[in-house]
Amino acid sequence: MSAVPAIKLNNGVEIPQLGFGVFQIEPSATRAATLEALRVGYRHIDTAEMYGNEREVAEGIRDSGIDRADIFVTSKLNNGFHAPDRALTAFARSLDVMKFDYLDLFLIHWPLPAVGDFVETWKTLEKIYASGQVKAIGVSNFQPHHIERLGRECKVVPAVNQIEIHPYFNQDNLRAFDTAHGIATEAWSPIAQGDVLGDPTIAAVARRVARSPAQVTLRWHIQRGDIVFPKSVNPARIAENFALFDFELTTDDMAAINSLHRNGRRGPNPDDFNWIP
Repeated sequence: MSAVPAIKLNNGVEIPQLGFGVFQIEPSATRAATLEALRVGYRHIDTAEMYGNEREVAEGIRDSGIDRADIFVTSKLNNGFHAPDRALTAFARSLDVMKFDYLDLFLIHWPLPAVGDFVETWKTLEKIYASGQVKAIGVSNFQPHHIERLGRECKVVPAVNQIEIHPYFNQDNLRAFDTAHGIATEAWSPIAQGDVLGDPTIAAVARRVARSPAQVTLRWHIQRGDIVFPKSVNPARIAENFALFDFELTTDDMAAINSLHRNGRRGPNPDDFNWIP
């Protein structure tokens, strides 16, 4: 089993740099996928209220026989629950659904600038954090101006910012901003929904190191310092995505992949996205 590096967050909590994501995994398939990921060696699971599969993630964790304390679990606040009282209720519901006493990380999923005041939502997460029911709190899809406002009006600096990152959209400026403010960066859509897997540059690197294009792309994230959590329901691919720590990309490989950036955002722009399910 490969040793996954841990990244120390700004409050001292350690998070495994490689995790298993369950976005778009149907609830009926989530327990089995989680079990397989834990069997392979993952100890970090990323879910969200919006995904509708928190319960099945927790079932997989319990059925694995692995101590809950040895697994890092993240969930995220659903977009319809930004009002402080609703955020408190939603967090309590996540704990109840998962039958956990605590979460390791809880995030505001989107800033939703036209929907409400994300600062008041963050202050509610600060209260949850102070209660001891979550080990760290953070944000997802926040831009620098969102985080700067939190810095002016709130007390707790987000532990992480989970954002879209892949070779076609490397987010280097936002990553640098996060680092300057002591915020760890997590990458969602790390292979651009599969779009980078046929890229000739990545394919050439993959041939040289005798690895798959997905492994090369995920290794690129790891060497940049991103926290990453690929998802799959295919056991072979779950194992393949975990096998990232017995090879390295050269400086030239990294530079070649970095050069693929083209502002190729695949997901919504956080400054415009105000969708509530």
